[in-house]
Amino acid sequence: MTHYMTTCLWFDGAAEEAAAFYVTLMPDSHVDKIMRSPADNPSAQEGQVLVVEFTLGGQKFVGLNGGPMFKHSEAVSFQIHTDDQAQTDRLWDMITSNGGAESRCGWCKDRWGVSWQITPKRLTELTADPDPAVARRVFQAMMTMGKIDIAALEAAAEAQPA
Repeated sequence: MTHYMTTCLWFDGAAEEAAAFYVTLMPDSHVDKIMRSPADNPSAQEGQVLVVEFTLGGQKFVGLNGGPMFKHSEAVSFQIHTDDQAQTDRLWDMITSNGGAESRCGWCKDRWGVSWQITPKRLTELTADPDPAVARRVFQAMMTMGKIDIAALEAAAEAQPA
């Protein structure tokens, strides 16, 4: 398959370190190429890492050491759809325990400020339940969580209205 688009992530000198971490998160992930600056420029001296090409979950990315002028924000995030609580816990813990930060509703940030949504497939299924009361209870339960707790979502789905 030909890739027509590649997501570029801007870093302040940490593209290689970030890519090396990201490829540990999921299968079909690897660092593909490291390009060093052929000459001094505003963001890197000659010979320093300038661009890191990597594949994450089968998708192509570029990490660019562009300097300190741009920061990541929650306006862009990467959503990982997990199969079960163990996978949800593993990814959440890897991202937040490596200098990252917990947030709400399955969102967290890694140590470089990139936002991630660790989203169990079961959450998506339950919030799309054909019974609007079930979907509402699950959504309200999710709104109280940091890391998503699948058992708590299922309990909310099964709860009988008072």
